[in-house]
Amino acid sequence: MKKDNIAKKQQGFFERYFELAKYGTNVKTEILAGITTFITVAYILIIIPLTVSEPFVIMGNEPLANQISNGVFIATCIGAFIGTMLVALYAKLPFAQAPGMGLSAFFAYTVILAMGYTYSQALVIVFLSGALFIIITAIGLREAIIRAIPDSIKAAMTPGIGLFISIIGLKSANIVVDNPATLVSMIDFSQWRNPEFDTSLIMSASLALLCLIIIGVLNAKKVKGAILIGIVVSTIIGIPMGVTHLDTFDLNLAVKFNDFFKVSFMDLDFAGLFASENLANNIFTVFMLVLSFSLVNMFDSLGTLLGAAKQAKMMDEKGEVRNMKQALMSDAISTLTGALVGSPTVTTLVESSAGIAEGGRTGLTALTTAILFLAAIIFAPFVSIIPAAATAPALIYVGVLMLSNIKDVDFDDITNAIPAFITITFMPFTYSIANGIAMGLISFCLLKVFTGKTKEIKPLTAIVSIVFALRYFLITLG
Repeated sequence: MKKDNIAKKQQGFFERYFELAKYGTNVKTEILAGITTFITVAYILIIIPLTVSEPFVIMGNEPLANQISNGVFIATCIGAFIGTMLVALYAKLPFAQAPGMGLSAFFAYTVILAMGYTYSQALVIVFLSGALFIIITAIGLREAIIRAIPDSIKAAMTPGIGLFISIIGLKSANIVVDNPATLVSMIDFSQWRNPEFDTSLIMSASLALLCLIIIGVLNAKKVKGAILIGIVVSTIIGIPMGVTHLDTFDLNLAVKFNDFFKVSFMDLDFAGLFASENLANNIFTVFMLVLSFSLVNMFDSLGTLLGAAKQAKMMDEKGEVRNMKQALMSDAISTLTGALVGSPTVTTLVESSAGIAEGGRTGLTALTTAILFLAAIIFAPFVSIIPAAATAPALIYVGVLMLSNIKDVDFDDITNAIPAFITITFMPFTYSIANGIAMGLISFCLLKVFTGKTKEIKPLTAIVSIVFALRYFLITLG
């Protein structure tokens, strides 16, 4: 009886703090949504450490690569926990935050491998971009930028993100594969008879398609937790298919923590970053890198917040995402603190849409995900069992839901239609939300100028477009 009373009090606290009734949800739905989000994004706990450590493998420093991989694993879990917890308690929104794939790849392959900065120096650049985020958010500039985004591009963001997360899912499940002639193509299922072909790829693609059908049927029958059920069932089905591997356990946490404190935690090399014979040139390069991280993170987050919030009808009476400033500040703080623990840029994850599609509407969803990120430090071996073929269909399914918003795009005015089309298509085809928004803004301004409609361009829209154009000419960032 006493335990029941405690449980009721806790449930009552969550209902009051997160205003569950106001947003038409409940504790069970929010927790299921939070679990769904975590399972969908859990792959980053494996991919991010491998991505950041790979430059050192390429450079032939295997011992350092192993240390950094272990350190970044712990840092990713902590950075994701801090960011997602901030969104949960401060912004009270159902979004997860963690190091983003695109920014982590830039951090590793461009800043470290191509430009020659060390891991500790690259973390300083992320730290500075986080500090810049905080300043921009505190003075309200990020909100002003949101309001400066034309309606045609805002309308294009949701379907664009839908296509983007769909291609992430299709690629992750090996349904869409590389093709030297056509860039991409569908996997050749007939190759299952070829002894020289890796048939595990066909099994992965087959399981993903089956999982997508399971999720679709469950949703059609209005089954609660359809995405989560689909992921769990597909993980089990994947065992006899050879897609789910049960031999991926690595329980040596002591080594991981030792490496974390040795190479990642509070190991920012400010002096080394600015030590150069040509100081002025070095400062300019660092400034452009900080600006690049800032711009991409900001527009990735904005696109995700606006796109997913619109899909889930989480906009306020002004047509803006509720608690937007708090969400952006959470993003800014988590980027800065993430760098301190050794994590690449922390950003709002587009995969949060999976939990939102399951009914997540408040910070309780994010709170659940945040706790799971922290628990993943210990339980990561169990999380790693879930194959990409089981989580990828969740992204494809959410992409279907988000693409339906394409009906809101204005295709009657060609000066609005082309920027919208560019926004939608550049997101999946350049693998970047920021590229889609940036190229949409640039094309919008050019079309309006050359058709005599300059009055439709807000001053801040023009400024942001010019900054993005200069960034593309000075430094490439996908």
